[in-house]
Amino acid sequence: MLEKDVEQYLCKKVKKELQGIAFKFVSPGQNGVPDRIVLVPHGHVYFVETKAPGKTLRKRQEYVCGLIRQLGFKVLQIDTRAKVDDFVKEVIKNGI
Repeated sequence: MLEKDVEQYLCKKVKKELQGIAFKFVSPGQNGVPDRIVLVPHGHVYFVETKAPGKTLRKRQEYVCGLIRQLGFKVLQIDTRAKVDDFVKEVIKNGI
């Protein structure tokens, strides 16, 4: 499975099951930003870095994700469809 497969699955599940949007996050001049900004009802925001199974964050990604976390946002690394499913279940459990 490739990173793009995980990312496409995430987008599909966010739209269908969470009635949300998973915007592609591109920030010119700023390397290391997460792949997606996930917006779900009631103002919940998640930053998601997708990876191929077993792959890890690069140093710059770790740094930027740390900065985002310090501001109080949730930042997730998801590398399998099962982890996408877990994320969706957790968001539903917390009351989207």
